[in-house]
Amino acid sequence: MAHDFLIRCSSIGKIMTEPKTLKEGPLSVGAKTHIRELAAQDIFSVDFEVSDKKMEKGIVVEPESTALLNRVRGLNLTKNTERKRNEWITGEADLFDAARRVGHDLKSAWSVATFPICPDDVAGSQRAMYEWQMIGYCWLWDADEWEINYCLVDTPENLIGFEPLPLHVVGHIPEHHRLTTWIVKRDREKEKAIAEKVAHARAYYLEVVREFDRAHPKPAGTPQWEPPAAPKTDAKPTVKVDLTVPTF
Repeated sequence: MAHDFLIRCSSIGKIMTEPKTLKEGPLSVGAKTHIRELAAQDIFSVDFEVSDKKMEKGIVVEPESTALLNRVRGLNLTKNTERKRNEWITGEADLFDAARRVGHDLKSAWSVATFPICPDDVAGSQRAMYEWQMIGYCWLWDADEWEINYCLVDTPENLIGFEPLPLHVVGHIPEHHRLTTWIVKRDREKEKAIAEKVAHARAYYLEVVREFDRAHPKPAGTPQWEPPAAPKTDAKPTVKVDLTVPTF
């Protein structure tokens, strides 16, 4: 069976969590939950991601955040529009400085209260998720490192709601105080680990599809479920499934 199964850079961290017991096998409970969600999205041809005000701000103010980064760092970067993929993962990065082999990811803070004033303020599972995402980008773009840039810019008035304006109107704050950056270096050992996890994820994905077929049998004489042919908003490229763990 051929199927287009690549893991997006933004969700690599969801499959990289280590299982807590040997009984779980090579994939953790959380990883399996995410893979089941991916299977369900493909089965019903629906993207489960739901936008909220924080996500909407990130999309709307991306040009302002890019301009802030350029001014503070003396750069001249423009938005990347290319989606890259390899045999295992896919991603569409924000900004890439090809001459320096350095990528830049933008995280537009919702408000002053959520803006990390130091890199160490980003910790725990969120930090791990971002690190795996940047490792994926480094792999796809053959970059030496990838910066995560937290930008604090004005929130569009229609999104603020009833929150105090001083949390969202920030233009009076010096620009260099509104940019917090931390760096993820390329790690080829972690790239190998991603490839191995994706191989296991593909095998489990196929188990989920077979489970769905058993639980929802079609009338006799009709073929079993295959991925929908209709294109999705963020369709993934077709890749032949290879269940073998790669060797490097």
